[in-house]
Amino acid sequence: MTAPIVLVTSASGRIGRELVALLAKQSEFTVRACSFSPTNTNMLRELGATEVVHFDLNDDTTWADALDGVTAVYSASLDPMLEGHLAFCKELGRRRDQIEHVVRVSCMGADTNTASYDATKHASRDGAGIPLMLQHYWWGEQALIDEGLNVTALRNNFFMNHLLKTDCDNIAAQGWFSNPLGDARNSFVATRDIAEAAAVILTEGPDRHGNKFYDITGPEPQTMAEIAADLGAAMGKEIEYRAQSMIDFEHDFGATRAEFFEYLSNGFYCRCSPDFYNITGHKPTSYADYLTTVGASGETGLDELWQGNLWKKGEDAMKDAAELKS
Repeated sequence: MTAPIVLVTSASGRIGRELVALLAKQSEFTVRACSFSPTNTNMLRELGATEVVHFDLNDDTTWADALDGVTAVYSASLDPMLEGHLAFCKELGRRRDQIEHVVRVSCMGADTNTASYDATKHASRDGAGIPLMLQHYWWGEQALIDEGLNVTALRNNFFMNHLLKTDCDNIAAQGWFSNPLGDARNSFVATRDIAEAAAVILTEGPDRHGNKFYDITGPEPQTMAEIAADLGAAMGKEIEYRAQSMIDFEHDFGATRAEFFEYLSNGFYCRCSPDFYNITGHKPTSYADYLTTVGASGETGLDELWQGNLWKKGEDAMKDAAELKS
């Protein structure tokens, strides 16, 4: 009997690589990994992907081959790819009799559109509304739900691997990093934990996890000084955190990114959720362990720090996506 096919989108990304490696260790699925670039094919096969297919959210001619015979989908996309994701949701909806389960990567706080939000209590700046990036994450979930699909959303805290990427040159050459988070505590999450949760959920299936929404966080909330200490210990050198104003941060990365960091600054991401433990049966990965231990794809978090980064100083990566309407 042929194993059911799971389609892993964004398979060459941090979560995707871990997920491919984890699923490949099992026999429940044929793992079909999506790749935008053919340069990733060998890497994905070495991680254990059964098949590697070309896939582009902005090119619907690549979707049919990717979805042929698929019963489960791991759905992830970078924020600027939201419009392509919304279109792809409609294609999945047309195949709702075929697609039994969709596991969607989202963000903790995406539910603020349906939960209680009071700007006088929850915002760090007068008049601040729900950050646009969180609205986008909700749209990404809602589009799947509206198509009648069986959805599990992983609403993750801020990724550990994204935390310091914008300062990797300063860290390597000068031993310091900056951002506006200061003494705010956040339970940053390891991408390998998101992948592990996704692997368990896909394996156990929609009967157990369909129409569920899980908050995935780290095991403890940490300040930037504590993050600097963990990074310094992993690198064997002193690393300094230098506080940055929100005004300067917005100048560096744009208003959409800055308003999301306000959420990180005002306590919304401080709490530690039990959902990862309830899914996997063990505690989440700490930042110190993430940096120094090897994940399923063969890399430590410290290895990953020096790899590619969407967010670059002086560029607003969310400029086009900010114009998109729901």
